[in-house]
Amino acid sequence: MKMKNFAVCYNQEISHSVEIKDKLVKILLAKGLSVDVLDIDGLKEGFDFVFVIGGDGTILKTARFYAKYKTPIFGINLGRLGFLSQSSKEDIEKSVDEILEGHFIIEDRIMLQSGDFSALNDFVIKGQDMGRTSRFSLKINDKFVCDYLADGIIVSTPTGSTAYGLSAGGPVLSPSLNVFEIVPICPHTLNARPIVVPDCEKITVSTDLNSKYVLSTDGQELYEISSDIVIEKSLYTAKLALLKNSEFYSILRNKLHWAMPPAYEN
Repeated sequence: MKMKNFAVCYNQEISHSVEIKDKLVKILLAKGLSVDVLDIDGLKEGFDFVFVIGGDGTILKTARFYAKYKTPIFGINLGRLGFLSQSSKEDIEKSVDEILEGHFIIEDRIMLQSGDFSALNDFVIKGQDMGRTSRFSLKINDKFVCDYLADGIIVSTPTGSTAYGLSAGGPVLSPSLNVFEIVPICPHTLNARPIVVPDCEKITVSTDLNSKYVLSTDGQELYEISSDIVIEKSLYTAKLALLKNSEFYSILRNKLHWAMPPAYEN
């Protein structure tokens, strides 16, 4: 894969992002590369590869934008967890060298679509009155599944299974799976459990027309809704550039401390 035009996207609202952006641009220019610098709120097309400086929120927004252009993105973490990022600020130069030498893969991550809205992690539907539970009716392929009395409903991709869905009791899904998970948030019954469905299914969530609801996309944008929410697989996939030594289960262990025994003091 021959790459000529690079972009560095950063979030100036995150501390130290300007410093890391300057360091990365200096490294790329020293290697004779063409580099454009973009703020997270001023993204544009026309690049072969995009470096993203920030936390998972910055990476999610950038991934959604560049999915339709099939442009790979590479995350450099400045956040607390950085589950989608591949490099720390201390390893920037080493990561750049690996990328320029072709020691990376591009992983396609399925996305969600609902009307004009798309999400890489999840859609979350909640009532506007956060102090009350709401009723949600779930259909799959226009066939009734169940009603939930709950604080909300999460429809998540495998990429988003380690985000809000995990906190709400959903399973961790390998990002290579072509499935979606549906997770009720604090359901008012003991037999309401998350469900995993193929990504070819059409998911419809109906709400009480007498109440007001909001839809969030990747936890970043909120929209008031007053009709059924129809969610399907997006026509686009996010292109995440991953270093060749990257491995999903090691990320679970290292970033989520997955199944690690408690530390005992002598």
